[in-house]
Amino acid sequence: MSEAPRFTEEEVVRYARHIILPMIGGKGQRRLLDSSVLCIGAGGLGSPVAMYLAAAGVGKLGIVDFDRVDLTNLQRQILHTTADVGRPKVESAVDRLSALNPGIEIVGHDTVLTSANAMDLLGGYDVIVDGSDNFPVRYLANDATQMLGKPLVHGSIYQFDGQATVFMPGPETPCYRCLFPHPPPPGTVPSCAEGGVFGVLPGIVGSIQATEAIKVITGIGNPLVGRLLIFDALDMEFTTVKIRWDAECPVCGKEPSITELIDYDAFCGIAPGQVPTEAEHGVATTVGD
Repeated sequence: MSEAPRFTEEEVVRYARHIILPMIGGKGQRRLLDSSVLCIGAGGLGSPVAMYLAAAGVGKLGIVDFDRVDLTNLQRQILHTTADVGRPKVESAVDRLSALNPGIEIVGHDTVLTSANAMDLLGGYDVIVDGSDNFPVRYLANDATQMLGKPLVHGSIYQFDGQATVFMPGPETPCYRCLFPHPPPPGTVPSCAEGGVFGVLPGIVGSIQATEAIKVITGIGNPLVGRLLIFDALDMEFTTVKIRWDAECPVCGKEPSITELIDYDAFCGIAPGQVPTEAEHGVATTVGD
């Protein structure tokens, strides 16, 4: 007979609504407390992801971001307040999340995620949630998690539309490159600053990402593996389409040709020294029926 999960008195009270919930219970909550998640980005998507995972009791929550809080961020990036304008986003995020749940470990990584540090950073966590806003980091996160054998919860937004999925390393399981084999030409996708973004949209998509991360950690439900969830805020419609595994994929295919991290700025056509702009994919075209 297995021993019942142990909690402090405060944890029993704090996580009571999870502990009494069928399918999560004490065992599921213990898995959350014993887990670690790295959130890439502390912006629009990263804000709800980090706040809900902290509230849920993920034992170690890492935040990686190199940017500073700008007044224009506050329309959607709810991790930060007016008083945080000018502060590093990681610093602001750590303070807010620690105040929300002081019983978990919050780790700030105030750095640019690159091929040089990705394996070390991502390797220290069980699950990776990608809330980044540029293509080089998306491909980098995908390739690194595939090589490390770690789940990647993906989300992206564009104006009034969003999408989310889970890339789970494994035989004949699609990755980000199966969905988007090639990045769009530089300058063809407007940034948030150029095209705008509906303020609540990242809250919805980020909450879905947090949901998927919790499902992966606790082992409940049916994660969005091999499926792309597409959300249209204007029509309030959700559509789910199948993602095909590409046997010729250079990372997860039968004979991978990319076995170590590459120069992702060059891969995405970004010149040396050029800062990647905020950019989001539109609806995928390489999906199944």
